[in-house]
Amino acid sequence: MNERIAAKAGDYLRMWRQRRRMSQLAFALEAEVSQRHLSFLESGRATPSREMLLHLAERLDVPLRERNAMLLAAGFAPVYEERSLEDPAMAAVSEAIAMVLKGHEPFPALAVDRHWHLIAANAALSLLTTGVEDSALLDPPVNVLRLCLHARGLAPRIANLAEWRAHLLDRLRRQIAVTGDGVLSELLHELSAFPIAGNAHATQATMPVDNGGVFVPLKFITDEGLLSFISTTTVFGTPRDITLSELALEAFFPADAETGRILRQLAK
Repeated sequence: MNERIAAKAGDYLRMWRQRRRMSQLAFALEAEVSQRHLSFLESGRATPSREMLLHLAERLDVPLRERNAMLLAAGFAPVYEERSLEDPAMAAVSEAIAMVLKGHEPFPALAVDRHWHLIAANAALSLLTTGVEDSALLDPPVNVLRLCLHARGLAPRIANLAEWRAHLLDRLRRQIAVTGDGVLSELLHELSAFPIAGNAHATQATMPVDNGGVFVPLKFITDEGLLSFISTTTVFGTPRDITLSELALEAFFPADAETGRILRQLAK
């Protein structure tokens, strides 16, 4: 392996260490290697082995997709595969997703990929998407964040739009900080420019909420009444496939008894 390739792999290591806000000494202690050796790896003065790169990447919690890129930069073959959910090897995953989404009814739930594109949803989600003004927002691939915050999407029906928007954008910023994903950075720039001043319900974000300050609710206006939700996120444990590692299941639970009553009644 030549010095140029080693230096490029070292650049990856240094970038991800800095992204995790760790000093070289702190990371060396965390990874149980000498600071001198880590310094040589980052500068390209030492050639990293495949095992060492994977060890350091795991300690830095580097996304699987980026671990492959790091290996390629060092001249090694990628380790992690990226299969579609239609791949026979992913049948158990697809079944698990369908089971979780179906089992969450009559409450809304959906699955999204790393760029917040809709992968799957249960029947209850249609309650939230019915009546979207711009039908193009529902054309595949549906970006859930764009649909939610767009003025011709769901935004006009979110009673606490300013509060919910701030929550989503903050979550997106944290995701970018962890992954360094350029597509998400562009999405954040786009969504941040969406107006909220014209939303008649946006000012309600300043009103007190009855959740004790322990979560940000989604307050959604429907023909059946105002629904209030708690949002939760579930990811798959110990993924070895890139697609699986980037999937997230978003589930919404009633934040009050009236929301639960309305949803159960609609399900009947």
